[in-house]
Amino acid sequence: MWAAWSGSEVVVKLLLKIGKVNVNSKDSNEQTPLGWAIKNGYKAVVKLLLKTGKVSVGLKDSNGRTPLLWAAWSGNEAVVKLLLEIGKVDVNSKDSNGRTPLWWAIKNGHEAVVKLLLETGKVDIDLKDSSLSWAGKNGREAIIKLLLLERQS
Repeated sequence: MWAAWSGSEVVVKLLLKIGKVNVNSKDSNEQTPLGWAIKNGYKAVVKLLLKTGKVSVGLKDSNGRTPLLWAAWSGNEAVVKLLLEIGKVDVNSKDSNGRTPLWWAIKNGHEAVVKLLLETGKVDIDLKDSSLSWAGKNGREAIIKLLLLERQS
């Protein structure tokens, strides 16, 4: 957990090589090593953990947030791509407030992440939620166009 949290790629490699670690362990906030690596922006550590094939990418923390949601929230396009390539993520997962990865990407203005999520063809765009409101309120015209185009197709 601490090695992933701090981005210590060398230590993560050593621990994984030993093979006696639980890559899905959770801390007191139910955050996993993968979650911490994503939240703190350590793409190399994320890759190492995913490469094990043992990481559960759908585990939620105490706020109901998945690794994909955290990657979308932070705008980490490379990590969003990695997670989507695995194909085992729920692009419509909701946190404890009912917010999806798409919602967080829109709210935080991460146009590239919005586009990646929409390109999956699996995202449920509910225009009744505040996604468009957030985009409009924050002057995110490009994101509004992406959403409206997706909605029309």
